Amino acid sequence: MSKFIKRLFLKQDPAFYQDKDSHLKPSLTTKDLLGLGLGMVIGTALFTLPGIVAADHTGPAVPLAFILGAIGAGMASFAYAETASVLPFAGSAFTWINVLFGEFFGWLAGWALLAEYFISIAFVASGWSAYVQGFIGSFGFKLPISISTGFNPKTGGFIDLFAAFAVLIVGFVLSKGISQVSRIENFLVVIKLTVVILFIVVGLTSIHAQNYVPFIPAHKVGTSFGGFPGILAGAAQIFLAYVGFDAISANTAEAKDPEKTMPRGIIGTLLIGTIFFVVVSLILVGMFKYNLYEGNAEPAAWALRKSGHFVTANLLSIVAIVGMFAALIGIHLASSRLVYAFGRDGLLPVFLGKVNQKHLPNNALVIVTIAALIVASVFPFTFLANLVSAGTLIAFIMVSLGIYALRPREGKDLPLPKFRMPFYPILPCVSAAFSTMIFWGLNIDAKLLMLGWFVIGMLIYFVYGIKHSKLSKKTTK
Repeated sequence: MSKFIKRLFLKQDPAFYQDKDSHLKPSLTTKDLLGLGLGMVIGTALFTLPGIVAADHTGPAVPLAFILGAIGAGMASFAYAETASVLPFAGSAFTWINVLFGEFFGWLAGWALLAEYFISIAFVASGWSAYVQGFIGSFGFKLPISISTGFNPKTGGFIDLFAAFAVLIVGFVLSKGISQVSRIENFLVVIKLTVVILFIVVGLTSIHAQNYVPFIPAHKVGTSFGGFPGILAGAAQIFLAYVGFDAISANTAEAKDPEKTMPRGIIGTLLIGTIFFVVVSLILVGMFKYNLYEGNAEPAAWALRKSGHFVTANLLSIVAIVGMFAALIGIHLASSRLVYAFGRDGLLPVFLGKVNQKHLPNNALVIVTIAALIVASVFPFTFLANLVSAGTLIAFIMVSLGIYALRPREGKDLPLPKFRMPFYPILPCVSAAFSTMIFWGLNIDAKLLMLGWFVIGMLIYFVYGIKHSKLSKKTTK
């Protein structure tokens, strides 16, 4: 038994990752990383979630849910920035935890991230579909329910063709190379920011002060609405908004001078994104009573139409339709790099860890695209919104605690970082505890499905991964 336990704690040598990832071409600058991060952050969550969270959990206090989420994400971002600076390898938390705590724990962190990435792709694609349908619906054109929503026997929904189409297009674009993708991403982010600012300016003219009263509705006992429980539940649901810097870290091996660019990209994404979240959500709940946003996956465009700003509403819809591809690109890219890392380490079939003649891990990209296409086209938007945050929070907890294993090795067998998490050793513990509190605020479906996902992950690891792992082969030589 002791030999088995030691095997679980066996750590990978960072030199292994340095050698394997040398086949990936570093091309991302700080600007590109900010583009990827803001493409994720100022995307589907900003355009879709504030209204739903306000109606289901917080009332007008939805900005407080974003701020609560930002505090948790902010502390974790410091841990991510330091770790990415010391261990600039593909795979994000999977690779880092493998080096710091051992392969089994790295696999669990990576497996949690994989759930987050797959569901995030599906969530963004589903949100994109909602905006497309809202836009064409404003001109009187509607698709049959059977092909315009996820599977829902009650409504007759079967498959979401728009969501499937979005996943396919992004998969094709990514197969052409990351340098071309980063240029597209940066362009889309500039357009999105411009129209979000336009929404803020126009929305300010349609605010009604009475919609903010009461700002924090009383808690309804037995529900997740109102009071601090509602704000906590809202923060748990919108936490997917902060997955942007996690997506950045998955591409560390393809960043130029990652010791400097990764901390700047991660922390910059969080700061800029949080400002927009708070301002947009505050305006949105001021325009209309929060309960009118229930189940509305395109609240910003809807609010503008209802306020008589038809042209601005359709402009926002068009930009959301185009701009959500930026979010899809970021998370699709991150998930393919994570699956590549699994194959690189032998924990999944080795062909997934191969790169083509253009130094692109397109085998992993194809598998991710197929899996995401199935999830995006079948599961409805509101169901996905409740699930996507769980994997992010688990990764945040593990990376925050990872600082305790990282710090003693810096300057010894690991390089000294150019950025360090402040207030060590207090802040890593507080960060992990804060993310745990938000995780506790998730609904029961998210927790149970995450538990089931971990059971599947452990079965794969003990049946396949541990036998084929490159680490196992190295130790048996």
